[in-house]
Amino acid sequence: MNYGKKSTAKKRTALISRSSMMGKRARVSFIRVLFVSLIALCIAVTCLGVGSFRGVIDTAPDVNDIDIMPLGYATFLYDDAGNQIRKLAAPDSNRLPVTLDQIPVDLQHAVVAIEDERFYEHNGIDVKGILRAGMKALTTGDFSEGASTITQQLLKNNVFTNWTSESTQLERFTRKIQEQYLAVQVEKKTDKDTILENYLNTINLGAGSYGVQAAARQYFDKDVWDLNLSECVTLAGITQNPTKFNPIINPDSNRKRRKEVLQHMLDQNYITQDQYDEALADDVYSRIQAAQEKNSSTENTVYTYFEDELTDQIINDLMNIKGYTKKQATNLLYSGGLKVYTTQDSKIQNILDEEYADPSNYPDTVQYELDYALTVTDPDGNQVNYSKEMLQLYFQNEDPDFDLLFDSPEDGQTYVDKYKASILANGSKVLAERVNFAPQPQSSMSVIDQHTGYVKALIGGRGEKTASLTLNRATDTTRQPGSTFKIVSTYAPALNEKGMTLATTFEDEPYEYPDGSPVNNATRSYNGTTTIRTAIQNSINVVAVKCLEKVTPDLGLKYLDNFGFTTLAHGTEADKDANGNVWSDANLATALGGITRGVTNVELCASYAAIANGGNYIKPIYYTKILDHNGNVLIENTAAERSVIKESTAFLLTSAMEDVVKQGTGTACQLDNMPVAGKTGTTEAYNDLWFVGYTPYYTCAVWSGYDNNEKLPDYARNFHKALWKKVMTRIHEGLPSKEFEKPASVEKLSVCEETGLLPRAGCPVITEYFDVGTMPTEYCDQHFYDSDDYDYNYDTDSSDQTDNTTDTDNSESSDNRDTDNSGDSNNTDDNGNSGDDGTDNTGGSDDNGDGNEDDSSYQVDYY
Repeated sequence: MNYGKKSTAKKRTALISRSSMMGKRARVSFIRVLFVSLIALCIAVTCLGVGSFRGVIDTAPDVNDIDIMPLGYATFLYDDAGNQIRKLAAPDSNRLPVTLDQIPVDLQHAVVAIEDERFYEHNGIDVKGILRAGMKALTTGDFSEGASTITQQLLKNNVFTNWTSESTQLERFTRKIQEQYLAVQVEKKTDKDTILENYLNTINLGAGSYGVQAAARQYFDKDVWDLNLSECVTLAGITQNPTKFNPIINPDSNRKRRKEVLQHMLDQNYITQDQYDEALADDVYSRIQAAQEKNSSTENTVYTYFEDELTDQIINDLMNIKGYTKKQATNLLYSGGLKVYTTQDSKIQNILDEEYADPSNYPDTVQYELDYALTVTDPDGNQVNYSKEMLQLYFQNEDPDFDLLFDSPEDGQTYVDKYKASILANGSKVLAERVNFAPQPQSSMSVIDQHTGYVKALIGGRGEKTASLTLNRATDTTRQPGSTFKIVSTYAPALNEKGMTLATTFEDEPYEYPDGSPVNNATRSYNGTTTIRTAIQNSINVVAVKCLEKVTPDLGLKYLDNFGFTTLAHGTEADKDANGNVWSDANLATALGGITRGVTNVELCASYAAIANGGNYIKPIYYTKILDHNGNVLIENTAAERSVIKESTAFLLTSAMEDVVKQGTGTACQLDNMPVAGKTGTTEAYNDLWFVGYTPYYTCAVWSGYDNNEKLPDYARNFHKALWKKVMTRIHEGLPSKEFEKPASVEKLSVCEETGLLPRAGCPVITEYFDVGTMPTEYCDQHFYDSDDYDYNYDTDSSDQTDNTTDTDNSESSDNRDTDNSGDSNNTDDNGNSGDDGTDNTGGSDDNGDGNEDDSSYQVDYY
């Protein structure tokens, strides 16, 4: 070191020189700027962070607007006695709500111990848990440790429901911040018990069970309040991973998790060592397997035909009455926790189910009709659909008579395999296939309480029902009604407002439609002068057509509308077919059941129920009320009722139809302990067979026929009547026998059988019921009489039976002669011609092109 004077001076000069001073100042300035910049950057980052955080918080849902209750609950259906008959649940809505006091304390403690041990201490966020999870992540690289509280998990499941679709870390971070913020806010306004109750009703516990009650029913076949400690910890261990810890399919994994739950409960002093040991030794898994075997043997996931129609009715009513869209209505039905009180009588429904499942109730010869659908992907990647109609056309190239009916399902399957092989020959791949064989002939039945309009039971077909919401022949299929229509289209208006009576006579003789086509009776014979009562009893076609001609087809169609039929054609734009032809059922063929589209079983049953109900029609209903999840009435299903015919008219028709069953075409449907009134119906080619009848208690309609509309063979033309009798006999077991009540507006009077007027000496006399307003006042002038008038008799004793003994041919009344005169299931025009000839079905000349229509093609009806 040189510390001399000269050196020191030199250094002093350097220090105070201008350039030196400038350099130092520059360095100091740079450091200052850097420091200030760093401070500014920190402030900016902090502000940005605070702003972003504030933005995340500001976009969080308002705590006053959120609902922490579970989003989906199962809906339950109850029969008319209040018994549960079905649970409806979407895949994520199999949830049965319970209150916290119904949930065992052991189960509450087990869930808290394993999921959120400081639940009763924190304010919605578990800071210790967050620090613990963070430290573990930093030291081990394991980020699997969770720190979410029960409150946060509840919010994630019930408020932030889209968390499963998060695709970025930013989305996940945003949701977690909002989740934590709301957890604190929720705990400020909601007590711990409410939070825990909602959580226990929310959690996914595997096997399609949501909430502890559904899980208890699923795994143990018992209610949650009946679970012991061992069963409680089994459930509590599932929620972390519902598939991995499912005790049905992964009992070993659940066993390990269960032990972990018990250890947490022991460590947190929820249980004692003895309880721990006892629970650990319990063989809970054998009970779980036993419960599954029981559930699988008793639970049928396929809806019944009644339930199929019921769900359709509910969805339609939610749309039409409450204003929901179809999607909203469907979601509410399957996820809304509704309680639906149906009109079904389970005892009656069981009778129908049992009789329709009994092979002895059907013809010995059974055929099977194929229902087929196939979807493939062709070599070009296009999706192509194939139907049963296409299969039929394929084989009709080889056999023109091929008709999809087989002697056995195995026989039909060979055709399916051959057809599918031809499609797949080019390398196409099967995407989906449906093969179903329905036994033939088929049948449907409905039972209605005529006093309320309640549908008590129905069945839409014979054979095993393999899927829900399938073809329901009682409510979906329309078939030609045959002679059952004579009552509601013709004789009801004739007696009700056209001044006719059961004693009114028509000539049963050769008769023609306006175009010259003949109206044929069943026997192709005629009986001369015939009363309306006799015409009803023996189902005489000529009289029915002549009667409707006087009534007028327009009035007949009006009555049919009032009787509740919704499938009729009225000659409007809605009734135009693909060829531009406009169809109408206001024609004479309607008297014999020859209509454009046909009718459904339930609507035909309801029309007769109106007669049984004194002339008051009640639209059929399948439920009485729907309650929402909170027990409030959502829909009160009040039956729509209207008067169609007078009470007196209803009784007169009932009296005449009693004769149908006593001595006419329906004798096979007599009941031993109860009076029956009813009417048979058969179409000309034996495509459709009906019997609709009622007692003072219930109305029942039965149909039989082939799904493909083929002719029923001789051996299959009576089984529907036997089914009706068996079902109704069982339904009425134990019910007091009673007669149909005669109203005060009906009286009994002796009249001339041939004229329906007051008799004189020489008149063939019958005793008949009359409405007091249409009782004859004039004397017969067609027979010899002397100065002393015949002593006609007014008789108001309702217990007497009318004397309708006549000399007419009653050859049709035998139930073993199920001949048919009502035409096939094709539509008929005013002249009885087939409706598929391309003509306007409003009457007029035959315009089918050949001019040589055979008599057998006309719509005529035997029974």
